[in-house]
Amino acid sequence: MKCLILASGFGTRLYPLTLSKAKALLDYRGAPLISHVVDKVPEGMEIFVTSNGKFEGDLHRWAANLRREVNLCVEPVLTEKDSLGAVGSLDYCIRTKKITDDLLVVGADNYFEFSLSDFIAAFDRQTTLVAIYDVKDPQKATQFGVVKLEGDRIVAFEEKPQRPKSSLVATACWILPSRILPVIGEFTQIGRNDNMGDFIAYLVGKDEVRAYVFSELWLDIGSTEVYYNTR
Repeated sequence: MKCLILASGFGTRLYPLTLSKAKALLDYRGAPLISHVVDKVPEGMEIFVTSNGKFEGDLHRWAANLRREVNLCVEPVLTEKDSLGAVGSLDYCIRTKKITDDLLVVGADNYFEFSLSDFIAAFDRQTTLVAIYDVKDPQKATQFGVVKLEGDRIVAFEEKPQRPKSSLVATACWILPSRILPVIGEFTQIGRNDNMGDFIAYLVGKDEVRAYVFSELWLDIGSTEVYYNTR
């Protein structure tokens, strides 16, 4: 298994903080956001990190100071209007780095306290696994992708619904079995590259997708309000 950390977004919802700094490198609870993710990846697992061209230098400098090696996958984009989107970034890195292994995918703007080792241990090597968090409040769930479960199987996914059917939300933390990787390219061919949740909804309609429900702290650092109020 390999790990891919998605860090190539331009963080427009966090302007002006991210006008000249990658969102993944914002200091959060004493370290860059992305460093919290790297610290949770099991030792010995190869790590890839996506970057756009604008922040390539900053991410290279960050990587040079880590205690472990990471491989940058730099996308040929300099502005938000040229962005590949989250799923497009995933597809680009898989193709560019010729990844064929099972793949742990994590968004760099997630802050979470559950164990990635436990998450990996729950993976059966055949079925896509998505980390799911209960935000407890249906109103809060309107900001995320909401899932419906039957046992540990995801049977429905709805992106930012006005009337959520549950308070269980999908986080940007998945494990994709190697057999699913070609489906990502198939998905990007229909022009839906931006939202990670859309890909989960697509998979739910085609294949079995299972949930790993955790209760430890999870935050999506997607706005200045969340960033300032949770530090």
